[in-house]
Amino acid sequence: MAQPRDLEADLIASMTRFSRPFFLLVGFLLAVIGFAAYAWVHQLRDGLVVTGLNRPVFWGIYITNFVFFIGISHAGTLISAILRLCQAEWRRPITRMAETITVLVLFIGAGNIIMDLGRPDRALNVFLHPNFRSPLLWDVTSITTYVTASICYLYLPLIPDIALLRDRLPRRRWFYGALALGWRGTPNERHRLELAIAVLAVVVIPIAVSVHTVVSWVFAMTVQPMWHSTIFGPYFVVGAIYSGIAALILAMAVLRKTYRLEAYLKPVHFKNLGLLLLVMTCLWTYFTFAEYLTTFYGHEPDEMTIFWAKLSGPYAPYFWTMAACCFAIPLVILSLPATRTIPGMVVASSTILVGMWLERFIIVVPSLINPRLPVPTSGYTPTWVEGAITAGAFAAFLLLYTLFAKVFPIISVWEVEEGRQRGIQDTVERLTTYLPEGEAPPAPATKTAWEWSR
Repeated sequence: MAQPRDLEADLIASMTRFSRPFFLLVGFLLAVIGFAAYAWVHQLRDGLVVTGLNRPVFWGIYITNFVFFIGISHAGTLISAILRLCQAEWRRPITRMAETITVLVLFIGAGNIIMDLGRPDRALNVFLHPNFRSPLLWDVTSITTYVTASICYLYLPLIPDIALLRDRLPRRRWFYGALALGWRGTPNERHRLELAIAVLAVVVIPIAVSVHTVVSWVFAMTVQPMWHSTIFGPYFVVGAIYSGIAALILAMAVLRKTYRLEAYLKPVHFKNLGLLLLVMTCLWTYFTFAEYLTTFYGHEPDEMTIFWAKLSGPYAPYFWTMAACCFAIPLVILSLPATRTIPGMVVASSTILVGMWLERFIIVVPSLINPRLPVPTSGYTPTWVEGAITAGAFAAFLLLYTLFAKVFPIISVWEVEEGRQRGIQDTVERLTTYLPEGEAPPAPATKTAWEWSR
């Protein structure tokens, strides 16, 4: 009989072990971020003329990055909250990975808004002179609320593990002692913690949905062709969840391999997320088809100009690459059990993230190049400055995620241990609430929860 792995020892070892590849990775990411900082200073000094932005293309790569990162944020809080409310026991090893993605990418996404400003100091005017009739202020309000709720939702489940690190790592006691808030693990403390997490899980779901709905309204409340659409709200939310699940699968695969967490991140976790990703593939395809079908059927001249620019014009390579990455490739991989493996889902998730970034790009740029008003138009070609800052944004996320995994347990120790102790009993009790009398399976008398999960 296999013995339970010591999760505490495994995770603490991964947090205190620093190898040469780790320092090489950190050094490389810092170099990319440093080059991005140089590009931004160059932009601040010479103005937005060093970018490809112009009139009327006042949004470009930066806003594409903003929408993309905000979308990925749905990987954590929304997915974690839904799985927690549904009492899905298999969620326990992956919730913290998802919640960490949420918090970090929100800051990276908001940072891209600052990059889009020629005068970043004027961003303070949103708070000093707010205009609540502007969808931009709705965006700021919803994202600020989402960041606050997501930080709380990440921090509360961390408290028991921080207290564990306080007791197990004396050299870091000064740091963990303050964050643990005097946690002792008494039954009363646990009851209050679980209640607070449950309340936040309920609250954070509508907040998460509202965030990407408001992001879509920033586009849809204008009269730009192919933006002024009622479908943008649910379309953006579906796309956000789609890219969020893909980002979570990639993070799980990398951490599983790097920190040797095969005993905790099992094929069943990837399989369940893969099935959810397959559902979102179909939903995303439906909304995309609906968007372009209604545009073609309406045959409004300004919108048809953009329609054909995407399907057969200068943006056709981006459009058909997006279709292949978000529909054809993941549909084939995720539909077949033989390819719905961990490597297969890594490939599918990687292509989805590429396709979803391209989707944001072809939403933003073609409409701006072809406005309704008869103004002089020009093309849009991103410059090295935008490329460097974009690379820096991705490098900053990877660096912060890597450092987080070295400071805090990337798998919730107390939740996994709780699942070992109470999982089978809780599952049997839930089954008795909806199965006909006499059909609920009896609780195992001889096997432990760990043995049953094996």
